[in-house]
Amino acid sequence: MYIAVAGNIGSGKTTLSDLVVKHYGYTAVSDQTEDNPYIVNFYNDMRRWAFNLQVYFLQRRYTHLMESWKKYKNIVQDRTIYEDAFIFAPNLHSMGLLSTTDYETYISLFNLLNSLTPAPDLLVYLKASVPTLINLITKRGRIYESSIRLDYITSLNQRYDDWFESYKGRKIVVDVDNLNIIESPEALGEVFEKINAELNPLFK
Repeated sequence: MYIAVAGNIGSGKTTLSDLVVKHYGYTAVSDQTEDNPYIVNFYNDMRRWAFNLQVYFLQRRYTHLMESWKKYKNIVQDRTIYEDAFIFAPNLHSMGLLSTTDYETYISLFNLLNSLTPAPDLLVYLKASVPTLINLITKRGRIYESSIRLDYITSLNQRYDDWFESYKGRKIVVDVDNLNIIESPEALGEVFEKINAELNPLFK
């Protein structure tokens, strides 16, 4: 079983992924953003470091997913390679922060790796408004995120909504604006009920 958790920066992907792992006894597939050697430079100079950052994320997520897929029966992935290719890379390109040549090179690499990876059995999308995201990003207090541009978060959010609507696989949405899964056991229980409703038919 392969569950993927998707969502914009600050939406709570890692938190929910950890809770799903604990509840179902699955294995986590996650990247530590802080370990990315490009992340600090990227937020200080997006144009210079966009391509490096995207390629690094793509290869790391692909490698972690495939290693876990071969080793474990049930996994939960915190952010997918789809988000890199369909949201972050085109967003950087449209903002003029990723050249057309670099973007096309990146997409070619993604298409190759994507042809080799399994699709999630279930996609869980953490949907949040921009004010909620800004509030959550501020609360967690990562220094390198203090320079994130508002227009960057806003454009990412629209792309996330569009991508989720067009995604053809099995999926559910979690309304982050109205469901506090950290402070409310009831809210977390509601999320698990949604997941169970989608997963149960897969076990029949």
